[in-house]
Amino acid sequence: MAPRRGVYSFWRDFDEMMNEMRAEMEGRFQSLLAESAPGRTFPMLRGEGPRVDVYAHDDEVIVVADLPGADKDNISLRLINPKLLEISAVQKEEREGGKEGYAMRERYYGTMKRVISLPAEVKEEGASATFKNGVLEVHFKKEEIERGTLIPIE
Repeated sequence: MAPRRGVYSFWRDFDEMMNEMRAEMEGRFQSLLAESAPGRTFPMLRGEGPRVDVYAHDDEVIVVADLPGADKDNISLRLINPKLLEISAVQKEEREGGKEGYAMRERYYGTMKRVISLPAEVKEEGASATFKNGVLEVHFKKEEIERGTLIPIE
Protein backbone atom coordinates (compact mmCIF):
# COMPACT_ATOMS: atom_id res chain seq x y z
CA MET A 1 0.00 0.00 0.00
CA ALA A 2 1.42 3.40 -1.00
CA PRO A 3 1.94 5.92 1.78
CA ARG A 4 -0.75 8.54 2.02
CA ARG A 5 0.20 12.01 1.00
CA GLY A 6 -1.19 14.55 3.39
CA VAL A 7 -1.76 18.28 3.24
CA TYR A 8 1.78 18.91 4.52
CA SER A 9 3.24 16.98 1.59
CA PHE A 10 1.05 18.90 -0.87
CA TRP A 11 2.21 22.31 0.42
CA ARG A 12 5.87 21.21 0.51
CA ASP A 13 5.62 20.13 -3.15
CA PHE A 14 3.75 23.32 -4.02
CA ASP A 15 6.42 25.50 -2.34
CA GLU A 16 9.17 23.63 -4.19
CA MET A 17 7.39 24.18 -7.52
CA MET A 18 6.90 27.90 -6.77
CA ASN A 19 10.59 28.28 -5.83
CA GLU A 20 11.64 26.73 -9.14
CA MET A 21 9.27 28.99 -11.10
CA ARG A 22 10.47 32.09 -9.22
CA ALA A 23 14.14 31.19 -9.83
CA GLU A 24 13.46 30.74 -13.56
CA MET A 25 11.65 34.08 -13.84
CA GLU A 26 14.32 35.90 -11.81
CA GLY A 27 17.02 34.42 -14.04
CA ARG A 28 15.25 35.67 -17.16
CA PHE A 29 14.66 39.09 -15.61
CA GLN A 30 18.28 39.36 -14.50
CA SER A 31 19.62 38.50 -17.95
CA LEU A 32 17.56 41.37 -19.39
CA LEU A 33 18.90 43.72 -16.70
CA ALA A 34 22.48 42.56 -17.18
CA GLU A 35 22.31 43.04 -20.94
CA SER A 36 20.97 46.57 -20.48
CA ALA A 37 23.58 47.54 -17.83
CA PRO A 38 26.93 45.93 -18.68
CA GLY A 39 29.49 45.60 -15.91
CA ARG A 40 26.94 45.31 -13.09
CA THR A 41 25.82 42.31 -11.10
CA PHE A 42 22.26 41.97 -9.90
CA PRO A 43 21.42 40.26 -6.62
CA MET A 44 18.48 37.92 -6.56
CA LEU A 45 15.19 39.72 -6.16
CA ARG A 46 14.38 37.88 -2.94
CA GLY A 47 17.92 37.24 -1.69
CA GLU A 48 17.96 33.50 -2.38
CA GLY A 49 20.66 33.42 -5.04
CA PRO A 50 24.31 32.71 -4.55
CA ARG A 51 26.53 35.54 -3.37
CA VAL A 52 29.35 36.20 -5.84
CA ASP A 53 32.66 38.01 -6.24
CA VAL A 54 33.76 38.85 -9.77
CA TYR A 55 37.19 40.19 -10.59
CA ALA A 56 39.48 40.53 -13.57
CA HIS A 57 43.21 39.95 -13.77
CA ASP A 58 45.55 40.56 -16.70
CA ASP A 59 44.24 37.83 -18.99
CA GLU A 60 41.36 36.22 -17.05
CA VAL A 61 38.05 36.83 -15.29
CA ILE A 62 37.35 34.97 -12.05
CA VAL A 63 33.93 34.37 -10.52
CA VAL A 64 33.64 33.02 -6.96
CA ALA A 65 30.17 32.00 -5.73
CA ASP A 66 28.97 30.69 -2.38
CA LEU A 67 26.68 27.71 -2.87
CA PRO A 68 26.21 26.23 0.62
CA GLY A 69 24.36 22.96 0.68
CA ALA A 70 24.66 22.40 -3.08
CA ASP A 71 26.19 19.26 -4.54
CA LYS A 72 28.72 19.52 -7.39
CA ASP A 73 26.50 17.37 -9.62
CA ASN A 74 23.56 19.79 -9.17
CA ILE A 75 25.41 22.94 -10.30
CA SER A 76 25.11 24.26 -13.82
CA LEU A 77 27.20 26.96 -15.49
CA ARG A 78 26.17 28.51 -18.80
CA LEU A 79 27.90 31.29 -20.70
CA ILE A 80 24.89 33.07 -22.21
CA ASN A 81 27.10 35.34 -24.27
CA PRO A 82 30.74 36.50 -23.90
CA LYS A 83 29.77 38.89 -21.07
CA LEU A 84 26.97 37.01 -19.24
CA LEU A 85 27.36 33.95 -17.01
CA GLU A 86 24.42 32.04 -15.55
CA ILE A 87 24.95 29.99 -12.40
CA SER A 88 22.18 27.68 -11.24
CA ALA A 89 22.13 25.13 -8.47
CA VAL A 90 19.62 22.80 -6.92
CA GLN A 91 19.70 22.31 -3.19
CA LYS A 92 17.93 19.12 -2.29
CA GLU A 93 16.19 18.58 0.99
CA GLU A 94 17.15 15.56 3.02
CA ARG A 95 13.80 13.84 3.43
CA GLU A 96 14.02 11.64 6.47
CA GLY A 97 10.65 10.62 7.74
CA GLY A 98 8.05 13.20 8.70
CA LYS A 99 8.84 16.89 9.05
CA GLU A 100 5.71 17.77 11.01
CA GLY A 101 7.67 18.66 14.18
CA TYR A 102 9.15 21.89 12.81
CA ALA A 103 8.31 25.09 14.64
CA MET A 104 10.17 27.19 12.06
CA ARG A 105 11.80 26.47 8.72
CA GLU A 106 13.97 29.13 7.07
CA ARG A 107 16.62 27.01 5.35
CA TYR A 108 16.19 27.18 1.59
CA TYR A 109 15.75 24.13 -0.62
CA GLY A 110 15.10 24.36 -4.31
CA THR A 111 16.58 26.03 -7.37
CA MET A 112 18.86 29.05 -7.18
CA LYS A 113 19.79 30.99 -10.29
CA ARG A 114 21.94 34.04 -10.85
CA VAL A 115 23.00 35.84 -14.02
CA ILE A 116 26.25 37.76 -13.71
CA SER A 117 27.48 40.46 -16.03
CA LEU A 118 31.22 39.94 -16.53
CA PRO A 119 33.67 42.88 -16.65
CA ALA A 120 35.21 41.72 -19.95
CA GLU A 121 34.30 39.46 -22.83
CA VAL A 122 35.42 35.88 -22.17
CA LYS A 123 35.63 32.64 -24.13
CA GLU A 124 34.46 29.15 -23.22
CA GLU A 125 37.66 27.52 -24.45
CA GLY A 126 40.10 27.11 -21.59
CA ALA A 127 37.49 27.83 -18.91
CA SER A 128 37.80 25.88 -15.67
CA ALA A 129 35.67 25.50 -12.57
CA THR A 130 36.25 24.00 -9.12
CA PHE A 131 33.83 23.39 -6.27
CA LYS A 132 35.12 22.86 -2.74
CA ASN A 133 33.47 23.32 0.65
CA GLY A 134 30.42 25.04 -0.85
CA VAL A 135 32.46 27.56 -2.87
CA LEU A 136 32.43 27.57 -6.67
CA GLU A 137 35.36 29.20 -8.47
CA VAL A 138 35.24 29.73 -12.24
CA HIS A 139 38.15 30.97 -14.37
CA PHE A 140 37.66 32.32 -17.89
CA LYS A 141 40.25 33.53 -20.35
CA LYS A 142 39.52 37.01 -21.67
CA GLU A 143 38.58 37.19 -25.31
CA GLU A 144 41.09 39.24 -27.20
CA ILE A 145 39.11 41.57 -29.35
CA GLU A 146 40.93 43.46 -32.03
CA ARG A 147 39.46 46.91 -32.31
CA GLY A 148 40.29 49.57 -34.81
CA THR A 149 41.54 47.34 -37.60
CA LEU A 150 42.87 48.97 -40.71
CA ILE A 151 40.59 49.11 -43.69
CA PRO A 152 42.38 48.90 -47.02
CA ILE A 153 41.68 51.64 -49.54
CA GLU A 154 41.24 50.57 -53.14
